[in-house]
Amino acid sequence: MQVKVDEDLPIAVAEALVAAGHDTARVPDQGMGGWLDPPLWAAVQREGRFFVTADKGFGDIRGYPPGTHAGILVLRPDEDGIRRQVELVAKVLSRYRLEDLAGTITVANPRGIRIRRQPERQGD
Repeated sequence: MQVKVDEDLPIAVAEALVAAGHDTARVPDQGMGGWLDPPLWAAVQREGRFFVTADKGFGDIRGYPPGTHAGILVLRPDEDGIRRQVELVAKVLSRYRLEDLAGTITVANPRGIRIRRQPERQGD
């Protein structure tokens, strides 16, 4: 799966995704560091990549409705530090294939993983 890792996450998160077999690009490596969320999100959308971030704003289903994008994973550790973020991405990867999270907003914290999917339409 094609993944983009936000600048607020350490390179070790991207390395974990690469090790899991994902085509992973990092925001800073693409010259997008410091971009505001709207133009960054537009770039992620154009590329059709699954987005991994620690920015809780991307967990808002009103702004990023499930089913309208390739998917978002928000890592929300209780403590600061690289190790905690890597542990969360490892937790997600040990329980789910990113392909199965496509189109969702998934929020991972030390207590669990919450997956928000596109609502089922009635009558289909």
